[in-house]
Amino acid sequence: MLKALYSPARKKITAALVIVLFGVTGIAQPALARTAPDSFADLAERLLPAVVNISTTQISTQQQGPDFQFPPGSPFEDLFRDFMERNGQGQGQGQPQQRRATALGSGFIISADGYIVTNNHVIDGADEISVRLQEGETLPATLIGRDPKTDVALLKVEPKSDLPFVSWGDSDTARVGEWAVAIGNPFGLGGTVTAGIVSARNRDINQGPYDDFIQTDASINRGNSGGPLFNLDGDVIGINSAIYSPSGGSVGIGFAIPSAIARSVIDQLKEYGRTRRGWLGVHIQTVTDDIADSVGLDKSTGAMVAGVSEEGPAQKAGIKQGDVILKFDGKDVESMRRLPRIVADTKIGKDVDVVIWRDGKRETLQVELGELEEDIVATSAPETSEQSPASTEESAIAPLGIKVANISEDLRSRYNLAEGTEGVIVTEVNGDSYAAEKGVRPGDIIIEASHKSVSSVDEVKTAVDTALKDDKRTILMLIETSAGPRYFGLTLTKPE
Repeated sequence: MLKALYSPARKKITAALVIVLFGVTGIAQPALARTAPDSFADLAERLLPAVVNISTTQISTQQQGPDFQFPPGSPFEDLFRDFMERNGQGQGQGQPQQRRATALGSGFIISADGYIVTNNHVIDGADEISVRLQEGETLPATLIGRDPKTDVALLKVEPKSDLPFVSWGDSDTARVGEWAVAIGNPFGLGGTVTAGIVSARNRDINQGPYDDFIQTDASINRGNSGGPLFNLDGDVIGINSAIYSPSGGSVGIGFAIPSAIARSVIDQLKEYGRTRRGWLGVHIQTVTDDIADSVGLDKSTGAMVAGVSEEGPAQKAGIKQGDVILKFDGKDVESMRRLPRIVADTKIGKDVDVVIWRDGKRETLQVELGELEEDIVATSAPETSEQSPASTEESAIAPLGIKVANISEDLRSRYNLAEGTEGVIVTEVNGDSYAAEKGVRPGDIIIEASHKSVSSVDEVKTAVDTALKDDKRTILMLIETSAGPRYFGLTLTKPE
């Protein structure tokens, strides 16, 4: 189970939460391996003064008195009320009372004038934030800005004199197997130093489109949230944020937000009080081996465009559904997960070249990047004709192991389809077919086959027959699923 790392005193449920994070770009560059140090004492002595303990207070309202509940109409309800009133405990019963709850976390100072970095989930919902310095002084902190998507927050204290601080390192150069040092406030103990190695990079823990954590086995626990992960130079390469633990304690699997992500977010929070991210306006999916084969790519690379936002930058530039984005602003898009991070880090309003794969060849388009608005919602599909094809008979598409039918009012009602839905509905999927293996289910709607819109069973059959005649192993289909439109590269089984 993934665990957040701050003290659970404030909210019990947050102990099991992991906040959405952004991913690291690039791959670690080769560097000379460093030998293990004889001691971490000098490094710890230098870094400890810049690591702080963070405590937060949240004022909540609750009803006064014991919380006893009885079934409606129970005679015990009146009996209990009489008992409380006879003992002088009935007055004020049910009146709201304020309660102060606290939580603990970690942070680190990044400038002499008092800017402090921590996790967003450490200060989320706090009414008061206090920072305790290494020598024991406690200062009130002001929240400058926070970014829930990356789980990063920036605080500011007003010190009487310059504070010790630490510098950012380059997490992109961190190598698996290198030493890492974590400092923080586990279980409220404060000033705790642990050491381990970088266990892995680019970890995706399925919390969002930007997941790309550093994994470490340096011992980190609840209360370490927001604390720094250092390299042997004493530079911050990560912000400790979550652990994997069935018990709630450290089992040697911790996750840190890479400095390559956190640093740019912190700079924006300091300048604007919020984040400003680039926006392309596409819905993308992974290019699988089957999809790569069906569109003519030599290998599964890039990000496939499954949808384009109306009036967004991509649509204005001519990017279409079914394109595969191979390069963005000169940077290779090795996988779907890399594109959102590249786009988010690109300057808003910049004209960038986008290399796409379309109709079996590369094309270059120029896009003026927009700004991502936090309240952007998915646009509705354009209205289409409500007329349905006359034939409702199911037809088998043997090479795919499915049965399909034209959309009728009966099928529309059976599968709860919206009025105006067009395409060809999947009514049956063989359990041992490639289509079933890829996740095609009855009720899905085939929208395109081989980049051509389909509105009848005959058009689907024609597309499949053509692919077989051209000796293709797969056929690319755009299918509307319960989770939205997705491209599938479906393997064709030739009839015997």
